[in-house]
Amino acid sequence: QLQVVESGGDLVEPGGSLTLSCTTSGFALDGYAIGWFRQGPGDHQGSGLEREAVLCISFEDNSPFYQSSVKGRFYITRDNTKNTVYLQMNLLQPEDTGLYFCAVINMATMSPESSWGQGTQVTVSS
Repeated sequence: QLQVVESGGDLVEPGGSLTLSCTTSGFALDGYAIGWFRQGPGDHQGSGLEREAVLCISFEDNSPFYQSSVKGRFYITRDNTKNTVYLQMNLLQPEDTGLYFCAVINMATMSPESSWGQGTQVTVSS
């Protein structure tokens, strides 16, 4: 069973940095794709359709997808020994605020193949 748990969200000032963690279990990262998604303030907790893909990567071929607003600021790294994928967020802006989720995804469709976790809240504000 593919499972993920997000953590690391916090309140940070504009221009700051934050690293989110996606701890996985039930599979090895190689051969899978991981996506980070954001649910903005006011979006309803529903089927996940309101969640926008922020940054996704296939660990099969290391091909990434970046939302244009985060390119050059957000990066994905991983630690295979900890089965953890990290979202490094730099130069944070208020519009980056939201509830962040990670998921195992189908890279072609950006659709999740794991259950959604609880997410981790990122708030960018002075």
